[in-house]
Amino acid sequence: MSTHADQWTAVEVAGHTCRVFTPTHPSPHGYTILYLHSRYVEDLADHPRITRLLEHYGLRAIAPVTGETWWSDRIAVEFDAQISVEKYLLQSVLPFLAEHWQCTPPQIALFGASMGGQGALRLAYKHPNTFPVVAAIYPSIDFQKRIVEGDPILSAMYRDAEDARQDTATLHIHPLNWPRHQWFYCDPEDTRWWDSADRLRMKLYSLGVPHECDLETRAGGHTWKCFARMAEPALVFIVDRLEKERLRVV
Repeated sequence: MSTHADQWTAVEVAGHTCRVFTPTHPSPHGYTILYLHSRYVEDLADHPRITRLLEHYGLRAIAPVTGETWWSDRIAVEFDAQISVEKYLLQSVLPFLAEHWQCTPPQIALFGASMGGQGALRLAYKHPNTFPVVAAIYPSIDFQKRIVEGDPILSAMYRDAEDARQDTATLHIHPLNWPRHQWFYCDPEDTRWWDSADRLRMKLYSLGVPHECDLETRAGGHTWKCFARMAEPALVFIVDRLEKERLRVV
């Protein structure tokens, strides 16, 4: 059975590497995934199940390789000393998609895992009209705890743990302006990050913000096995909601 791994290639966008996937028959509606990786910069080409799903749904995908940036609007020197990764996505990656794939919002869905999961949620909360569709697997939402533990990269990006907490996804939710379609998942065995996902759920519920989440399915904790299993419901959600966005009457 083909894994379609050879359909992943690397391109350079504004001086930084991005991995891109082109399905055999791309969606006629230009549906595209902007994937935000975890701290370990996983290569989706190594996940045959996910690649087969992208191929099945005709989803193009672009996965910028940025290192341990936490996908924030702060300078992470190991990525770029001049521009934050958030601005890079908005000012370089989105124009690249428009030029090369004729793909513009709302045809683009955010998808991420762990570090990338919290980054996808935060980016969607900050720019809900640009990214109305977002899905996250075991998002590391309360990443400020890593500063308390002495994380040198985050400590260089933020003044202290409270400064980082103020920049978490949960605190970027606007009660009147939010992504119309959001889904997130965290395994109950993921004791490090489950509580913050549950707090996000409670805040969204209290504000009356529509969302879907799964904080009950046990799929292996904070592991790649879990990621591979839960990628299918995430991508099914994304495809369904991209279609709803296309058909939405403005």
